Amino acid sequence: MRIKQELFKQCIAFVNNRADTVEAIISSNQKALQTETKSSAGDKHETGRAMLQLEMEKASQQLSGIHQMKEVLSKININSTTEIAHLGSVIETASVNYFLAISAGKITVNATIYYAVSVSSPIGKLLLGKRVTDELVFNGKKIIINKIN
Repeated sequence: MRIKQELFKQCIAFVNNRADTVEAIISSNQKALQTETKSSAGDKHETGRAMLQLEMEKASQQLSGIHQMKEVLSKININSTTEIAHLGSVIETASVNYFLAISAGKITVNATIYYAVSVSSPIGKLLLGKRVTDELVFNGKKIIINKIN
């Protein structure tokens, strides 16, 4: 159970770190937009403002994705264990270990590597609903589920 708690904690830290980065970008761009003054080269000024607006839109989309990740994490009950892989499950195989949560990538706990994957990712979709000893094929490799927590 401790592994699941640590994986969950690291996923929350991942999301918070991304949120801080995106919010800093938005803040920086807002300041840049406010300080951008009309120069004699009007076209250059408009191009600069348009580029900043595009950056702001991109950052807003990233912020929206971060809010979705936070929502997914809020649905995880780290104390729940079942025999069927579901949101919040830690899935161990002979080759790779997974944490079905958000796409946060590689996480190391107690010198063991886990991959935090979203249930809507290709591997997440394959793992969802599986049981111990179930087999699946991902990227041409056969995976057998050894343990689900």
